[in-house]
Amino acid sequence: MSTIVHFEIPVDDIERAKKFYTELFGWEIKEEPEMKYYMIKTSGENPVDGGMMKREHPQQQITNYIDVCCVDEYSKKIEKLGGKVVMPKTAVPGMGYFAVCLDTENNAFGIWETNKDAK
Repeated sequence: MSTIVHFEIPVDDIERAKKFYTELFGWEIKEEPEMKYYMIKTSGENPVDGGMMKREHPQQQITNYIDVCCVDEYSKKIEKLGGKVVMPKTAVPGMGYFAVCLDTENNAFGIWETNKDAK
């Protein structure tokens, strides 16, 4: 069953946001300099890890990524059901593929396909 497997938090001030989430929830936030990205390790019974990066545009909000078997297949389903793919299939080398989409209510979400052969 498809479930949320990752989230991304866009921020204006990385250090301020790191301090906030670390002190509030005890999350571990580690920089990935080659990606200009910060990995977030959450805690609890069923943790879902995420990431943090500089906000790219003023309207950018938190995005949840949902696990799917195939980004291409689900991209077609999304469009058939009236949604939109706003950022097509993109590789994260050695990890998998993602796409960013809009549902029929104009809410953004991502789909994620794990694939260690992604290039």
